[in-house]
Amino acid sequence: MRETGETAVPLPLRRERSRPVDRRVRLQGRPVDSYPALPPEAERGAVRRVTVVGEEVLGRPCREVTEFGTPELSALIDDMFVTMYVATGAGLAANQVGVDLRLFVYDCPDDEGVRHVGHLVNPVLELPEAGGRRLVDDSEGCLSVPGATMSVPRTDRAVVRGFDKDGNPLVVEGTGYFARCLQHESDHLVGHTYLDRLSKADRKDALRQMEDRREEVFARRAEKAAGLGR
Repeated sequence: MRETGETAVPLPLRRERSRPVDRRVRLQGRPVDSYPALPPEAERGAVRRVTVVGEEVLGRPCREVTEFGTPELSALIDDMFVTMYVATGAGLAANQVGVDLRLFVYDCPDDEGVRHVGHLVNPVLELPEAGGRRLVDDSEGCLSVPGATMSVPRTDRAVVRGFDKDGNPLVVEGTGYFARCLQHESDHLVGHTYLDRLSKADRKDALRQMEDRREEVFARRAEKAAGLGR
């Protein structure tokens, strides 16, 4: 998922772009006293190519992760974090780097300014009952639909249950923009992008935006990657 209000800034200042000023952080769903601007995973990772809508890996359900605690899984999470930051994202699913596994990472604020950072393996999305949720139309972008932004209805609350990379169970709750992020990334893992939630006319509009702006977006990502020395 792409953050709204994306702007081109030098990479060392990346965390200052349009983040809320509130310093509260929830790591893997739990509050922490402090956390670095650039998580350790991103410091270790290698930038991968982000897949683009129309590629086969984005259009089919991802496979369950069956082996936990492996160096390969840890390396994939590291790579996804740094790739998400270079692309100015708030979330990234594994199939967006060409790997069809049920896994996503996130670094996303909610509407109260609380920063949420973490990863979820084999996530299962739970939405509130119809009487306990509110649908919100808000602007949404996607790193795999570069340059396009459209209004998409999402519920204002969401819960995702899954595991961390070592197989420990996790429950992550989100409201506002973070709930939108959790729903967006969960959609990716069943083979959907936000374009699938649009009318035919709006989908055409989004694809038109992508064609007009994608080269500019790719150039900005390349500049950020170079700024990190990746």
